[in-house]
Amino acid sequence: MVVEKTKEDGDLSLKLFVVLTRALQSVKKRVVEDIRTYGLNPTEFAVLELLYSKGEHPIQKIGDKVLIASSSITYVVDKLENKKLVERKACPKDRRTTYAEITAEGKKLMDDIFPNHKNSIQEIFGGLTADEKEEMIKQLKKLGFYAQGL
Repeated sequence: MVVEKTKEDGDLSLKLFVVLTRALQSVKKRVVEDIRTYGLNPTEFAVLELLYSKGEHPIQKIGDKVLIASSSITYVVDKLENKKLVERKACPKDRRTTYAEITAEGKKLMDDIFPNHKNSIQEIFGGLTADEKEEMIKQLKKLGFYAQGL
């Protein structure tokens, strides 16, 4: 579908960009504040949440999953390992691959904090109804896929 490009559409696109950016900044600020109350930074939390939800992962693949630069992953895993929340595990089939796995201590931490974090996210998005959230998800996916295809 081709959208007619007019001055009004250009102005609306700029306004949408500003509103979307400001909304994201506000939401992200609240989410980061919540994560910091657990003694973690957002990248540590993202890696822990991935391993908690999906199980062990090759360290080299974690960055793609949690949208963190691959150069930062080793540092984040080191920090989590020092906190005894994650451990490295060699791959028995490929010596070049090392997995990160959540420890029992890491799992217990996430069992304790994840329900609270989920409630905080729900509160942050409490200004929208379930139907509005569904519609926004649909529209943002549409926008993202379109922008990706340009």
